[in-house]
Amino acid sequence: MKKMLLLCCLLYAGLLMAQDTTVRDLRKQTERTIKKDSADTTNWVWKTGGLYTLTVSQGSLSNWAAGGDDFTLSLNTILSLFAFYRKDRHNWDNTLDFAYGFVRTTSTGSRKNDDRLDLLSKYGYAIAPKWNIATLFNFRTQSFKGYQFHSDNTKTLISNFLSPGYVLFSIGMDYRPNQWLSVYLSPITTRWVIVKDDSLSQKGLYGVPAGKHSHNEIGAFVTASFLKDLAKNITYKGRLDLFSNYKHNPQNIDITMTNILAIKLWKSLALTWNVDIVYDDDTRIFGPNGTSARTQFKSLVGVGLALRF
Repeated sequence: MKKMLLLCCLLYAGLLMAQDTTVRDLRKQTERTIKKDSADTTNWVWKTGGLYTLTVSQGSLSNWAAGGDDFTLSLNTILSLFAFYRKDRHNWDNTLDFAYGFVRTTSTGSRKNDDRLDLLSKYGYAIAPKWNIATLFNFRTQSFKGYQFHSDNTKTLISNFLSPGYVLFSIGMDYRPNQWLSVYLSPITTRWVIVKDDSLSQKGLYGVPAGKHSHNEIGAFVTASFLKDLAKNITYKGRLDLFSNYKHNPQNIDITMTNILAIKLWKSLALTWNVDIVYDDDTRIFGPNGTSARTQFKSLVGVGLALRF
């Protein structure tokens, strides 16, 4: 009986020691610090934000010897939004840019000086540290009617919503050397040029045959996007698009370049500079007979409201 009692005591003590060791091991596991890999971005799913600017200026003259318009008013607004998705090897970039501006004077009346609606969506799958296989969709047009003004105070309608409009779809490679720059290259891209307005369609503008409302093009496409805070109070966003139409004059490359520079001056007050450069070989509305293509340049500088979010 004594032997049995001694044996039970030894077994019970052994169980207590084993349990105590297990508890200590579990406690060490739960209390240890887990180091996160600096390259681990699994927690970054969506990153969203944008920039909104509003610039207003007004001037009045009365009995002014140097001359000028009695009244001038200009307004320019830009809304630039982005939504970026990152998860494992997947990345999806979405940007939406809307810009509108007009100027009114007593001598020329009201005219718009800016009008742009641009949506870009790009999905990529990483196959190397800086390279993705990617697909891209882009829609670009203007929102309101645009006119060409003549010296005899007459005007001619030259643009409208979806006149022209551009819808582009492509498959290619996306090069990302860092988080601010993306360079997308596609040897096969399809683009539809749309002229929805019937009066403009009859004129055969923007490369769309007269009487037709759309025209398809096949070509090569390159786009480079840059978005970065250059300094604490300075933000720059730029994009360059290049398209070569294999079907017609591939050597004449269409160029679209947009630039937005915002410098914060005080709280919500900022200096903004918007520069656009466009060349479209099919936009032949310039020259003496309105049959030439030319490089289009636009620069808008102003001080006003600027909100980042």
